[in-house]
Order: sequence, then structure tokens, then C-alpha cells
Amino acid sequence: MSVQAVMFGAGMLVILLTPIQSNAMAAIPTMIAVSVVASAAIAWLIAPRLRQRYWRARGAPGDAISG
Repeated sequence: MSVQAVMFGAGMLVILLTPIQSNAMAAIPTMIAVSVVASAAIAWLIAPRLRQRYWRARGAPGDAISG
């Protein structure tokens, strides 16, 4: 849910701060669908990282989150 909220907010900023705002009534539902699908994929990738305690202490190689 947090990932989806961030994706939704970023999408709304893109729609409202660009010339797309003239077609906002069509762009917002599309952006909602895209954010749902994209956030599910992103959450699937970061969930294992968030569930492990002491990620670095277990000898796991560094990644984009932990460095």
C-alpha cells in the first residue's frame, strides 16, 4: 500500500504539472491502473529485503537499498 501511494502521488504530479492536465479525466484512471500494476511488481521485489532482519549481518550481498 505504501508503494502504491508513492506511485499514485508521483503519477498525479506528472499529470497535473504537465500539458497532460488538459486530458486529466482520461489520464487519471489510466494512471491509477498503471500504478496498481507497477506497485505490485515493485512490492514483490522489495518484500524479501524488508522481511529479513540484519540483512547485512547474514552476509547477503549489497543491493540498491542496503548499499
